[in-house]
Amino acid sequence: MQCGLSPIVGFRFSLHPMTNDFISVIKGALLETDTSNVWMHTDDVSTVIRGKQVHVFNVAKALTLHAAKTGVHVALSGTFSAGCPGDTAGDVYLDKGDDVANVDATKQYVSSQFALYPMNNPNYMDVIYREVERAKERGVFNESMHYASGIHGDIHDVFAFYEETFTHARSEEHKHLVMTVSMSINSPSHGGQ
Repeated sequence: MQCGLSPIVGFRFSLHPMTNDFISVIKGALLETDTSNVWMHTDDVSTVIRGKQVHVFNVAKALTLHAAKTGVHVALSGTFSAGCPGDTAGDVYLDKGDDVANVDATKQYVSSQFALYPMNNPNYMDVIYREVERAKERGVFNESMHYASGIHGDIHDVFAFYEETFTHARSEEHKHLVMTVSMSINSPSHGGQ
């Protein structure tokens, strides 16, 4: 097993709707999302989706958007990973094309934070600084903070930034990457956005 050689991208996440009816929000988002292009498993703590990068990010955004469209305050916490030496391709759909299964142009404000962990890369801080600059260029940068960077804006712009950053942070030499993401949507503290 060698680090960085697997083409599989994974996302393990937990959705936390701030409502007594949290089960219907979570299950509803899972049912509304076309997951046919990814391998998915949900347990009592989290859900993992695995497959080609384009489909993993598409499904992650669709699940988040469907939960957000309920109007309930929703928090999401998850970890994207690629190049893990322990990953196996037997149960993922790497032969799928690049056409995404979920298309929804609904506008939705998202406040989020992310942290990049370029594994085994001695120049990891250069990678992180470069991607923070990319966030500023894309207009989604919110603020610097300890242990993360704030990202906000429309959900489509935020996820587009995250996928672009994930691509660029995996250099040709160092392909094992972990990126953590936390999101807050429909929060009363967002001032109606």
